[in-house]
Amino acid sequence: MTAWIVRAGKVGEREDWALQNQIAGVGFHEVGDLTAAGTRDAVKAAVLGAYPDDPAGRQYNFAGQLWALRGTIKPGDVVVMPLKTTKKIAVGICSSGYAYRSQEGDSARLHTIGVDWKRTDISRAAVKDDLLNTINGAMTIFQASKNHAEERLRAMIKTGIDPGSGSALSPIKPPVDPAPDDIAPEVVDPIPAPTMEVIRDRVRTFLVENFLQHKLTHLVADILRVQGYVCDVSPEGPDFGVDIIAGRGPLGLDSPTLIVECKSEAGQIGAQVIRGLQGAMASHKADQGLLVAWGGLNKPATQAIRTDRLTIAVWDAEAVLDHLFAVYDRLPDETRARLPLKLAWVLDQETG
Repeated sequence: MTAWIVRAGKVGEREDWALQNQIAGVGFHEVGDLTAAGTRDAVKAAVLGAYPDDPAGRQYNFAGQLWALRGTIKPGDVVVMPLKTTKKIAVGICSSGYAYRSQEGDSARLHTIGVDWKRTDISRAAVKDDLLNTINGAMTIFQASKNHAEERLRAMIKTGIDPGSGSALSPIKPPVDPAPDDIAPEVVDPIPAPTMEVIRDRVRTFLVENFLQHKLTHLVADILRVQGYVCDVSPEGPDFGVDIIAGRGPLGLDSPTLIVECKSEAGQIGAQVIRGLQGAMASHKADQGLLVAWGGLNKPATQAIRTDRLTIAVWDAEAVLDHLFAVYDRLPDETRARLPLKLAWVLDQETG
């Protein structure tokens, strides 16, 4: 058994289709049905026929990815799909081997495997940097083998949190050269491309290491001040559900008044936190509430907040990053010195 990454399009265009149909797959519409291609050489011949004018390296790469889907990924293997639309990570177990879905009528949904998607809501904030670095490999289909990837991903199916590459996991086995028709070496742990996802992951990791707990509260207050709020930050220690009291106007007393609760845990938080924020809003007669839940909400919490969507907003780690990037150049000098970011243009060459 092993772990595989199968992406769902450059902008996540295949994500809903894959999750709803319990599959993972790719297009490569120039390549026909590979059901009869029972060897890696047969898949390579199909790729050469489909892309005769492409550089040899590109042909070899495509053949390796399609052979992984056709002949290497087996039922029981872990399958990971990084979600572009929600910025979450979906993890499942391969349930059936290769199938060519000509009936789809969509050239991006042809070559598939069956996947029992166990989790579709894992926050990238709950995954440690070394595993994220592996998941960010610059390829549509590849094997993740470094740093106990498979064991950690199986643990995440159960808990939603990456346990890390610690001593509780079995010793790392030395790599074994794949058999000729087994795993193509070019689709094992490719290096990550400098994409926006990778950049966000590095900033998120820096925040985890330097800005969580009460420091996160002060960062959120700085962001809110730039957005026009006057903020009163509670001192470190028990806060009874109130980390920040904020409001508009010169004294911070004008509407909308705001109660903010910050939770920096990597895991998802439950409905009791929602109820605590609702109570704090009522006791302070606040117009609105903001829950900063670094690891996101679990299903009961998500359901609990649905009736308050017009009065309570939720920022998970991704929303914190979005708001941070939007106002970074206007943050206090001291905050920017502790969080040194530089604006840069990056070539958009994400695969998948």
